[in-house]
Amino acid sequence: MSDKEKNTEGFIPTHGGYRNLFSYQKAEIIYDGTVYFTNRFFHKYDRTIGQMVQAARSGKQNIAEASMASGTSKETEIKLTNVARASLEELLIDYEDFLRTKKLLLWEKNHRLVARVRELNKRRQNERSRNPCRTN
Repeated sequence: MSDKEKNTEGFIPTHGGYRNLFSYQKAEIIYDGTVYFTNRFFHKYDRTIGQMVQAARSGKQNIAEASMASGTSKETEIKLTNVARASLEELLIDYEDFLRTKKLLLWEKNHRLVARVRELNKRRQNERSRNPCRTN
């Protein structure tokens, strides 16, 4: 990298832009889906609602914070990314607990409906890449 390029970058490298991160976009969908799911399948005052929604929110928010911190501290970026992963793992366990206690089937990765969900997800990704301003 030439001296001229170093000078145009500034002291703090470019950071942020988390809304363009695939992980943030997925975490946002997980958060929205969790809010919907908990409102539909749990009683209004069930503590599980708050725990699941908070875990989903923590996953999303920590990805954003990690992205913002990336310009000044890679260590902080890594720590926040790990907090996001742990929060989303906690949420996954809550979903698995729900299925187990309701005696519902946990789909394996090769289940036909998993393939259908992935197909719909890819289609939505392609639509977003063609029209990035669209929010729904």
